[in-house]
Amino acid sequence: MSSNLYSKEHKTIVEKLKKARHEAGLDQVEVAKKLGRSQSYLSKIESGQRKIDVVQLQKFAKFYNKEINYFLK
Repeated sequence: MSSNLYSKEHKTIVEKLKKARHEAGLDQVEVAKKLGRSQSYLSKIESGQRKIDVVQLQKFAKFYNKEINYFLK
């Protein structure tokens, strides 16, 4: 059984998360602190090594001032 961790859909979400962070002018350390997480947590998400759930995605969307659909299109 193949993992969806490396699926096209997951890769698209990861790329949009990175793009949104850059557009917000933030680095990983700043975002991690705001989310109450470590920088390595964010790094693993942005490198595709860690899955994110809908609740986490909602937090990112709110933090980056994006609609959740931005990440899913």
